[in-house]
Amino acid sequence: MLAFIVRSAPLWLLLFSGTIWGESRPNVILFIADDVSWNDYGCYGNAAARTPNIDSLATTGLRFDRAYLTASSCSPSRSSIITGRFPHNNGKAAELHQPISTHLPWFPEVLRDQGYYTALSGKHHMKSVPPKAGQQPRPTAFDHVDGGRQPNDSSGSANWLSVIQKRPKEQPFFCWFASYDAHRGWDADRQWQTDKYGPMHRAEDVVVPPFLIDDQQTRQDLASYYNEVTRFDYRIGVVVDELKEQGVLDNTLIFVLADNGRPFPRAKTRLHDSGMKTALVAHWPQGIAWTGVSDQLVSVIDLAPTILTAAGCELPASFQGVAMQPLFKSQSAATRQYAFSEHNWHDYEAYGRSVRHGDYLYLINRRPYLAWQGPADSVRSPSHQALLAKQATGDLNDAQADVFTSPRPAVALFNVKQDPHQLVNLAGKPELATTQDKLQTVLKTWMAQTRDSVPEKISPDTFDRTTGNKLKKNQIDSEGAITPGEENAADQVMGPPTIK
Repeated sequence: MLAFIVRSAPLWLLLFSGTIWGESRPNVILFIADDVSWNDYGCYGNAAARTPNIDSLATTGLRFDRAYLTASSCSPSRSSIITGRFPHNNGKAAELHQPISTHLPWFPEVLRDQGYYTALSGKHHMKSVPPKAGQQPRPTAFDHVDGGRQPNDSSGSANWLSVIQKRPKEQPFFCWFASYDAHRGWDADRQWQTDKYGPMHRAEDVVVPPFLIDDQQTRQDLASYYNEVTRFDYRIGVVVDELKEQGVLDNTLIFVLADNGRPFPRAKTRLHDSGMKTALVAHWPQGIAWTGVSDQLVSVIDLAPTILTAAGCELPASFQGVAMQPLFKSQSAATRQYAFSEHNWHDYEAYGRSVRHGDYLYLINRRPYLAWQGPADSVRSPSHQALLAKQATGDLNDAQADVFTSPRPAVALFNVKQDPHQLVNLAGKPELATTQDKLQTVLKTWMAQTRDSVPEKISPDTFDRTTGNKLKKNQIDSEGAITPGEENAADQVMGPPTIK
């Protein structure tokens, strides 16, 4: 038995979700896309995106229009989802490729300990530090793990169907189905199967954001990206069909989301909506009382307590999110006022924090002297090269030039309703002084309560900012660098902040 379960879910939540012991506990599936922005699905208004299976789940379930990640960066985001904690509260996992502190539980461990069959198929990208001397190693989170790849199919979703078919039928199950689509490499173009996915997306049909160049190479780059989103959607449809065939769809809680925004300039690694906002679809006919669109604020750290509450499990004291069951019960219910996010090292030195409340996004940047051009794979992309070419001729507008701007504002305030791409910084406007002061105070309070810190030296660039090529070891000075929160033992913080 796990020793860290001490925080009980409210009884009314357990009663509503129909999961008191002795009753049928729901199965749970998380479908996680790799590098997909919130507005690149049909159900979120993108007419060029072909995602019929996700759209169907949204129509017969809930579509959340204000769901946010805690990090727009692969492993920090995934680690945050699986622990129900903010990245800087996960130890070194605040930064890309780094491990989650050993003492922190992963929610699938709790499910497994309580009788669930647990499986991970596809991208993992989460790990834990080796146990210290005298400590017991953490129990494994998954009964089954595979990379989800087969010959001529590197999607990470190739084995999802077989996992569902071969699962033990006498146990409820949890599946972490994490695709490699739509990470760069565009394998879907080379592995395309028209009979399954339909025709490839055409460059002339894609939606080009205002901060990219509207030219052929950028459009083709986006079309290849759309292809990967469609393959992700197809595999979800295959699993849903199998759940129907087995007669278990109605009692399976399904979430569809992504780890971060699209791998393009001014998206992935950004605190703006293009990087931090995620599509979030929830489907559970036996556990969600209404269908439609929710405009309530949600953070992905809320998924772990939601899932354990649905399963009738007690919650680890370490969780910092809040269960979403009230949102499943009523369209007018609310569970949080604020959504907090952060950006730490991801290929390049960086430090940013943000809070969302109402119509506003407030962010701070503690490395304003550095450009914020995106991760290295984005810098190497055709879309970024198109921006570079226009920069050389002086033909960029302000939105397109943003990725090259340095120094940058240390503080920014955006009205996301009036300015959906967050192109106009309202910080310092006298008429918004009260709003800015309030959000500044809220963010400072959250940072203090979660023991966040701004280290004097954090991880440096490991890739060239112009070419995206990896630097040599003698070009990288990481001696003395620490992760945010490390000096304050932020991974020892238990429970949610009072401000949420």
